[in-house]
Amino acid sequence: MFVLNPPNFSNLSHHNNALCRPSPPFSAYRRIPLLPSRRRPVVKAEIGGGGAGQGQSQSQSQTVTSTYSSFLETSKDSNGSVVSSGRSDEGIEVKAVMTIRKKIKENLTDKLEDQWEYFINGVGQGIQIQLISDQIDPVTNSRKSVESYVKGWLPKPSKVSYIVEYSAELRVPSDFGSPGALLITNLHAKEFYLLKVVIHGFSGGPIFFPANTWIHSRNDNPKSRIIFNNQAYLPSQTPPGIKDLRLEDLLSIRGTGKGERKQHDRIYDYATYNDLGNPDKDEELARPVLGGPERPYPRRCRSGRPRTASDPLCESRIEKPHPVYVPRDETFEEIKQNTFSAGRLKALFHNLIPSIAATMSRSDISFNCFSDIDKLYTDGVVLRDEEQQRGGVQDLLLGKVMNQVISAGERLLKYEIPAVIKRDRFSWLRDNEFARQALAGVNPVNIELLKEFPIRSKLDPAVYGPPESAITKELLEQELGGMSFEKAMEEKRLFIIDYHDMLLPFMKKMNSLPGRKAYASRTILFYAKTGMLCPIAIELSLPQTPPSVQNKRVYTHGHDATTHWIWKLAKAHVCSNDAGVHQLVNHWLRTHACMEPYIIATHRQLSSMHPIYKLLHPHMRYTLEINALARQSLINGGGIIEASFSPGKYAMELSSSAYESMWRFDMESLPADLIRRGMAEEDPSMPFGLKLVLDDYPYASDGLLIWSAIKEWVESYVVHFYSDPNSVTSDVELQAWWTEIKFKGHYDKRNEPWWPKLDTKEDLSGILTIMIWVASGQHAALNFGQYPFGGYVPNRPTLMRRLIPQENDPEYKKFIENPQHAFLSSLPTQLQATKVMAVQDTLSTHSPDEEYLGQVNPLHSQWINDHQVLKMFNKFSARLVEIEEIINARNKEPKLKNRTGAGVPPYELLLPSSGPGVTGRGIPNSISI
Repeated sequence: MFVLNPPNFSNLSHHNNALCRPSPPFSAYRRIPLLPSRRRPVVKAEIGGGGAGQGQSQSQSQTVTSTYSSFLETSKDSNGSVVSSGRSDEGIEVKAVMTIRKKIKENLTDKLEDQWEYFINGVGQGIQIQLISDQIDPVTNSRKSVESYVKGWLPKPSKVSYIVEYSAELRVPSDFGSPGALLITNLHAKEFYLLKVVIHGFSGGPIFFPANTWIHSRNDNPKSRIIFNNQAYLPSQTPPGIKDLRLEDLLSIRGTGKGERKQHDRIYDYATYNDLGNPDKDEELARPVLGGPERPYPRRCRSGRPRTASDPLCESRIEKPHPVYVPRDETFEEIKQNTFSAGRLKALFHNLIPSIAATMSRSDISFNCFSDIDKLYTDGVVLRDEEQQRGGVQDLLLGKVMNQVISAGERLLKYEIPAVIKRDRFSWLRDNEFARQALAGVNPVNIELLKEFPIRSKLDPAVYGPPESAITKELLEQELGGMSFEKAMEEKRLFIIDYHDMLLPFMKKMNSLPGRKAYASRTILFYAKTGMLCPIAIELSLPQTPPSVQNKRVYTHGHDATTHWIWKLAKAHVCSNDAGVHQLVNHWLRTHACMEPYIIATHRQLSSMHPIYKLLHPHMRYTLEINALARQSLINGGGIIEASFSPGKYAMELSSSAYESMWRFDMESLPADLIRRGMAEEDPSMPFGLKLVLDDYPYASDGLLIWSAIKEWVESYVVHFYSDPNSVTSDVELQAWWTEIKFKGHYDKRNEPWWPKLDTKEDLSGILTIMIWVASGQHAALNFGQYPFGGYVPNRPTLMRRLIPQENDPEYKKFIENPQHAFLSSLPTQLQATKVMAVQDTLSTHSPDEEYLGQVNPLHSQWINDHQVLKMFNKFSARLVEIEEIINARNKEPKLKNRTGAGVPPYELLLPSSGPGVTGRGIPNSISI
């Protein structure tokens, strides 16, 4: 009656090898007394459980069977078995209810595996659960725990068909304390997804253990998973019973920095961008490593794959459709896979893009007339039968932008009309629309106030020629409608979009690529007294040959037919520059790539019970996975970005150059960025402490609403947890987190003087506000307008194929005879355009499982056990609802010409909420696409 061995099901071992594996580490302590009247779970204490900083792994910790003085008094018989002395405390009956998410769409094999799992769990051999007290045993100074197995022949179904519940019965001593952690051991042969565990039976009510994590099979990793309850603790506040588990969990996440990562791993570490090229496949696909003194760059998540045979500095690639490693919990959930990302995005790259290429490459030609472009929306592209046999395409386009009509032997790919031309087909031709998009388009972050004149380059004149711009005061005064240049400068009416210094160093290499011709551009815009912003001069520069020779031309809109068409070509080249900088610098680098180190450091240095981890957790969802997909198919050598944008194979080198020359963490603050660009001035009397230079600047005015709401929420959260003056500096996890971001994640910028200090609550609030803004509002403003603005190729060509013809050029006569053809033949080809439109549509789409700013997934509703925090979050959510109403009202205000008027689309990119699909609105919590 004293032996409590798990049942022996060795005769079933041919069905499940988990049954013939050794029992969990706890099974060494088999001889324990049975509790009165029924078989009881094991009760034990673990030595080494109370001291901070020990960092022992579960395999190293010494576990001993222990008795609690108030629970049982035991002695040993002559055989060494534990014998009850008869005095006992009946303890407390508690139940652990475990919620598990199954696959949403199951095939026959999945259903059979489910039945086998039900059986294994039914006999108590599937999942072991160990309940850890937040107190230590005062007698042994060791950890208190009780363990049991999930039991029950059938799981309890929930309201959702793919979510099931299991339970485990446990009896705990009356002096057990409150459960602080769980150890979950998965004895099945495959992983399962644990949503949460709720412990019922304690006097204080249910205790929640939010998990939302994959529990690996013991076959893959013998260690149990540690799950903490939903109470937030700073390191110094950690209850003694779970201090060592807090450190142990962090150590397991950091890994050793060695070896190739496996799919089931949840290890976060850093690596350079050394996997963009594929020199073993083709030397033309070799790409330099990004990250290091020559080409600085943020670090990515390490995958540890073997190096290439051709280049020992480069990591070998995993090609589609096989997945690139990301820590297990970073992968897309099934609903996102099925409806959009891993399914749709991978199918896009693996099936649709090659299918488009196969259909159109035989006649990869220019658009002959504008009606050819219109046919993409009215008639569509017919993908022939041989491409249809590739399979998988008919299921991938689930959004409303691209529709397919399947007919015998053919498939029709049809695009929806983009928002930019939906209301006014010819708006893109007008100068005021060109300028409006600099304030309310998909890239509203490069326009600056013209502060100094003459305009001078900061590039080396010995290499790049005279630094002075060819734009003169006299030339500008001709375009100011009678206003003097000095008055225009004084009244802050002149603005500039300047890509000269960023692009000129790459121009020679870019223009050597087949089918690519580009300039480094500067555009001057004038804010007239009518309240309209318009471009008045464009400077287009090529590399100097030799450096002493000027190779810059300035264009103005002119008044005759020839200069009008040349002006349109000049604007198209500016838009091409803008599209490249937007994608490679503002979108990819400043949001996706720079966010990745923050996420890695957060997992490595902040315990999941740390309040700052809990704050940041929703803003990290899916980012590592979408970045891994981008490295595999978007920004890789020969990928979509190289094929579709002007810089071609030099795209990521340009991104690295921009990181080196312009990226600063402190300038990622929206107010700081607006002030740096001269688009706002500090003014304590104004809302948010800023006065916009242009009141009708939709991105800035709406963005400041979102920024201020995030700031208020973060500040109240930080003050709630960091009440003591020294609480920030004494938080060892927090300080390690910030140090690691600077010295590992952004290693190439580690010595920059502009990094904020982390000494006070104000410092911490400022840092966190920037991170959450970048992940939410900033990314939304830069991403979800890609198809609405870029889906019409003439509006935002991603590359140009011809320079502007000059009078002595052979092409000039053809231009004069047919300027429309000359214009269209400068744009991307039909194949290039159709490819990039497909990608822009996909990247502009919200998944049905998107989680938006101010919203909490119902499955995560117990994310923190703190009513004051939940009250503050509800206030944040309510403020975002108010902001949505304010933005909607602004979009109906006739005075705001950049968001209202005949044919003018409203500015909705910073509206917090959205439905699924391409909506041109909605702010997800995280960079999830």
